[in-house]
Amino acid sequence: MRTMSAAKFDRAELESMLVGLRPKLHRYAARMAGSAIEGEDIVQEAVVKALAAHDGGALVERPEQWLFRIAHNAAQDHLRRRQRERSRTSEADMTTIEDLSASAETRLATAMSLRSFMRLRPAQRSAVILVDVLGLSLHETCEMTGATLAATKAALHRGRAELKAMVALPDDMTMPKLDPEEERRLRRYVDLFNARDFDGVRRLIAEDVQVDVVNRTRLTGKKEASTYFGNYGRLGDWALSLGFVDGRPAILIRNPQADDAVRGFVLINWRGEEVVRIRDFRHVPYCLENAEIRAAVA
Repeated sequence: MRTMSAAKFDRAELESMLVGLRPKLHRYAARMAGSAIEGEDIVQEAVVKALAAHDGGALVERPEQWLFRIAHNAAQDHLRRRQRERSRTSEADMTTIEDLSASAETRLATAMSLRSFMRLRPAQRSAVILVDVLGLSLHETCEMTGATLAATKAALHRGRAELKAMVALPDDMTMPKLDPEEERRLRRYVDLFNARDFDGVRRLIAEDVQVDVVNRTRLTGKKEASTYFGNYGRLGDWALSLGFVDGRPAILIRNPQADDAVRGFVLINWRGEEVVRIRDFRHVPYCLENAEIRAAVA
């Protein structure tokens, strides 16, 4: 990682660094949260905190490491808010640490699904992601997480061992199903969108609708939302279909000009029959790399 003497570096430099690091930050956050969607929430929180710290006069010696530390803390806060931590059998004291093959562990950790990482305890999860997925050294990992070298080695060893054990388990993930009412509403939205009947889509939208084009812009209310629909109306490289992202009902954005490949997804929140929030992930391709995407059965 690039180093520099402690200083308040230029905000434009920080913003540029955040753009370049965002995919890597998301790889970490998505695996910590077990969801590409929640991973993006964590990244956004980390970005806001980093910019606020800069504006508050923070002096930083290693900018990239500092940003990862902020993302790490944001992930920990997110997990605590979710209140999903479950008690597990305490680990026995370790007197020796096995020297495992780094290349083999890297291939295994990179290939594992996001949900697999959720089976690890947070300390194990963080150590495996930082070392085997992102390629940080043990010392960099210790500095970022605040853990001792012995604790980091122990967490890494246990996490690797548990991931290896998971490989031998059968895939017990069943195909998710849409609730009939949710499917009816989503299909109506998709059908109108694919027909480019944006007036019809607008009739589904609440007056106070919130539109978040992730990593691009946020729009509030029907009038501003018209810009969002107008942009889609000028493009011809999309078609929508129903599916699931990390097990959540979603609208998949496909590219009919490229073998119908999924290029993004949209999440919809309803209030009765009205759309109150749209989150469009078209412009964050790194989310696709980390998400588990499935098409809905027609």
